Amino acid sequence: MKNHIISAAFGLGAGCFGAILTLNSHGTIERPEQRQERSIPAVTTSAYAISESTEAPSFIEAAGRTVNAVVHVKTLQRQTTAPHPWFELFGYGAPDRIAQGSGSGVIVDERGYIVTNNHVIDQADVVMVSLNDNRTYPAQIVGTDPSTDLAVLKIEPSGLVPTVPFGSSSEVRVGEWVLAVGNPFDLTSTVTAGIVSAKSRDIDILHGDPRTMEYPIESFIQTDAAVNPGNSGGALVNTRGELIGINTAIASRTGSYSGYSFAVPSSIVEKVVGDLLNFGEVRRAYLGVQIEPVTEALAKELNLDYVSGCAITGILPGSGAAESHLQAGDVVLAIDGTPISDYPELQECIARFHPGDIVTVQYARDGLLTETDVELKTRAGLTAWAPAAESTGEDDRIWIEAASAGLSHVPTAIAASLGTDGGAQVTSLADGKFANAGIRKGFIITKINSKSVEGPADVESAFEENDGGLLVEGLYPNGQKAYYGMAVRP
Repeated sequence: MKNHIISAAFGLGAGCFGAILTLNSHGTIERPEQRQERSIPAVTTSAYAISESTEAPSFIEAAGRTVNAVVHVKTLQRQTTAPHPWFELFGYGAPDRIAQGSGSGVIVDERGYIVTNNHVIDQADVVMVSLNDNRTYPAQIVGTDPSTDLAVLKIEPSGLVPTVPFGSSSEVRVGEWVLAVGNPFDLTSTVTAGIVSAKSRDIDILHGDPRTMEYPIESFIQTDAAVNPGNSGGALVNTRGELIGINTAIASRTGSYSGYSFAVPSSIVEKVVGDLLNFGEVRRAYLGVQIEPVTEALAKELNLDYVSGCAITGILPGSGAAESHLQAGDVVLAIDGTPISDYPELQECIARFHPGDIVTVQYARDGLLTETDVELKTRAGLTAWAPAAESTGEDDRIWIEAASAGLSHVPTAIAASLGTDGGAQVTSLADGKFANAGIRKGFIITKINSKSVEGPADVESAFEENDGGLLVEGLYPNGQKAYYGMAVRP
């Protein structure tokens, strides 16, 4: 298929601050005594009534409700320039360069809280916000979430400011009229219209960082409303003027609008904003499964009457899924009644919940439709959120380059349940020695070459002090013991 170019839609000064990317198409919970084998209704899409009206919709009311609550975000970033021989000759350092950027934001709280894209304010030294009435305020960055490319700002206005209410992105339908409101090319308060072209798009524009355990969540709303550099962080609203998304990216060969734009759905935005305001961080829950899309061949192999859902290929030890009736080979069809047809939809659905929440998973097994309750957990296998410093007693997460893995002390709750002392838990992985040996996230290292491991520093020392092979012993949060061998240096 043809390659498409994905450009993050944000401005640079009076021009464009756009980055063009390439997109290639391509605790135990209570549960029932036994797995339910009763038949449940199949997850289907309801038929939509066809309107007889031919009257064109009016966007005047929606635009009027939105335009005053969408702001212009301007940033300044000090960049150190390379040394220049002429300056060095006279004993001066090269002057720093000031880079300017701009984008949009949406006021979601009348006290002055604003949601925008993380890439709009990333690495900015100064952030200024201009309202539609030309008032300008310095902004403080309250919190960021690179995994969804969202950030929250705070200004101190002289009084209450207008807001855009949240709408339900899950109720948005393909073909529905929408408005994009923002500041393209530094043109303030610009409104464009289009329709929803698709939902749950994964366009591979966000990238994870295993060092910080940040993994992308992409389930964009795709529209054909015109969005250009500077629109990033702006509002995507329905015809009632409700916020259903934050405009984030465009598909373009030139860096400017040429057909499609993408927005983070409000179901994710509302959860991220709420977490950042209430906790100062995003408290993300995990189902604990590895999945693959259902193909026609897989549907036939699993005796399914439809090609839809997500097939479970593995269950992560210590996860909520591991403590439920789910098993490899099951096909997830819905979460709490929300249909799941692919991985982005599953991501978007689970992203709405917190650790400790219990969801009902509808799934197919051996041609039968059934359901089970799953208690969602953190990545560390906890049902209650505990910051790293609080759960380990010290802020000790380290990244071991030789192993391509991140480690931390074992959380108190997990250590108590396993009856272990010391150890180092694998909290993140990239391609490298640990991953190649078969070690999975969550693994607790207790010994290396028969020597006890008290914490992450002992693992780091083992790689530094050994030139031969390592025998890594330990167990997973569910109590499963495991041994892995690897060479320190090839």
